Amino acid sequence: MMEVERTSLDGLLVLKPRIFGDERGHFLETFNERAFAQTTGTEARFVQDNESLSKAGVLRGLHFQAAPYEQGKLVHVVRGAVLDVCVDIRPTSPTFGQHIKIRLDSQTKTMLWIPPGFAHGFVVLEADAVFAYKCTAFYNPQAERTLLWNDPDLAIDWGIAAPLVSAKDAQGMLFRSYQDNAIGDR
Repeated sequence: MMEVERTSLDGLLVLKPRIFGDERGHFLETFNERAFAQTTGTEARFVQDNESLSKAGVLRGLHFQAAPYEQGKLVHVVRGAVLDVCVDIRPTSPTFGQHIKIRLDSQTKTMLWIPPGFAHGFVVLEADAVFAYKCTAFYNPQAERTLLWNDPDLAIDWGIAAPLVSAKDAQGMLFRSYQDNAIGDR
């Protein structure tokens, strides 16, 4: 079983797995469909697993898939530590445009359930972080979108002055542009 903590953003959950450890090492269950549904109240069908390796100071995000290709994600850090950031991009949500930050690391094994409707990113806090995530929908390159990681309207404090970002992430859209299009689509 895992401990579940609700966040200020509806549906976004912090999951703390039970870790069994001794002098040999440790064991934990990173996903169990039945336990996940019972503890979170969410039934998720995962269709794709991803893993990334990133150096300290790398920032990835804020990524999402446009409708109707939204992805729910169950994320955790296999090695190292990251500051994980999720932005609510659901236009009808009372927390639209708000974000949360949480440290995920390989010591605590804390996981995050990110339901569809969130932009997601992270910055690596330690050398060579391995980040893993399960997705509820297949990746669709035509639906891939990126919010600008340092958008002044989002005002996310990543805790790092000059992160290493990809060219794609450096050219992300402003939240205001996303907001204007999302509200116009209703």
